[in-house]
Amino acid sequence: MSMIKPLCLTLALVAVGAPAQAADFSDPTWPCVQRKVATLSLGLMWPHPVNSELADDNDALRADVTELAGYLSLRRVELETLQPRVDAFAATYDGDAEALGLVFESVFNTLSKRRARIITGIEDFSLSQIALAEQIDANRAEMDSILVADNPDFDRVDMLEERLDWDQIIYTDRQRNIAYLCETPTLLERRLFSIGQMLSAAVVDQG
Repeated sequence: MSMIKPLCLTLALVAVGAPAQAADFSDPTWPCVQRKVATLSLGLMWPHPVNSELADDNDALRADVTELAGYLSLRRVELETLQPRVDAFAATYDGDAEALGLVFESVFNTLSKRRARIITGIEDFSLSQIALAEQIDANRAEMDSILVADNPDFDRVDMLEERLDWDQIIYTDRQRNIAYLCETPTLLERRLFSIGQMLSAAVVDQG
């Protein structure tokens, strides 16, 4: 019978390879070292007024905004490759802040929703890891109590031990992904800031 090392429940909140002292365990749904920012503010990233109705009666503008915003929202497209498209759009609309604002608003809405889904996924992940750790602790406690009984049920012990082995493998495999998961909302936030700066730099003062 293999020896199984104890697994403390708090391990469910620790990201593999992350400095434990930097994490805040007051929120069991957030296992990340990074500070949790549930929602982002468009106004903090875009310094100009946004007129969401500007393109309602302008099919060409609406189509151009949709095309550029869709491209800017692609996470796998390097930021350096976005500039020519931003420049072309700005040239077409004379660096108009409202037109560029529509682009950023669309990108912001797309990436913010994507980021919110990821945060929800991280929260669900954390709770599932906590539940699995509790299950591991409960099975270990049952196995220990059986072993000290006068007539141990070794068949039950074997079943619990096998279940513990599998649960710990699943727990550990999942936990290896947490560092990447936790970094993703931050990367999306940084991308939004960078895109906002790029679009804002293309604005031409109309005064």
